[in-house]
Amino acid sequence: MDSLNTDQDNRLQALARLGNAVIIGSSGGIGQALVHKLLANFEFKSLFCLSRSGHRPDPLAGAETSRTALIGLPMDLTHEDSIAETALKVSQAGPLSLVLVATGMLQDTQQSPEKTMRHLSADALLRSFQINAVGPALLAKHFLPLMTRQGPSVFGALSARVGSISDNRSGGWYSYRASKAGLNMLIQTLALEHARKFPLGICVAIHPGTVDTQLSKPFQAGVPAQKLFTPDQSAGHIINLVQHLTPEDTGGLFAWDGQKISP
Repeated sequence: MDSLNTDQDNRLQALARLGNAVIIGSSGGIGQALVHKLLANFEFKSLFCLSRSGHRPDPLAGAETSRTALIGLPMDLTHEDSIAETALKVSQAGPLSLVLVATGMLQDTQQSPEKTMRHLSADALLRSFQINAVGPALLAKHFLPLMTRQGPSVFGALSARVGSISDNRSGGWYSYRASKAGLNMLIQTLALEHARKFPLGICVAIHPGTVDTQLSKPFQAGVPAQKLFTPDQSAGHIINLVQHLTPEDTGGLFAWDGQKISP
């Protein structure tokens, strides 16, 4: 799964033929790379780029002639009214076949990953849950009902291996671990309900690996060079993963290479 498969009969081509795609967090490193990969390799009816700024990434060379309508819309992940308003605008284009949530927060100017319990604070915990779990859950609330019923569809949210409770051997990073674990449970629960009305729908959490973005930059020192992905590499991995998912995979947490991760 190292290279992007552009076989005209692959699963993502089928998703593209069914309608519209949405990338949430399109202004970030992975989100922008996903937009570029999709635009260059697949022809959706529309590709919506959602971010706080509403910026629409420019197509890479060679993709300017794509028949996919590239649309940028502003949306605030931390306000449900903004999510609902944007979902209503997106719905006017028709059913969705692919929604990828490429958002997340590990640290910023207000907080850093906690090394010990002494560093725990209610504000940091609540903020991590707001961005890493609550936001994606509300996105699912408003976007899952817009997915196509005419064939397979995929809703994927970027999570993290450190959100696996069974895989936690080193401790620390309380807020990030807990919020990603919460996201993984929310995805599994959403998937169960979604499958009742959309039996071909797939709802998964995705661990993209360590990607060279602002989120991971302070923590890259111990990462082997071959395990540090560029955003372009990461986007290729995610798209390949999407191509191989089936409805039986719904609710799971999957690594970039297709490995299923225990919760």
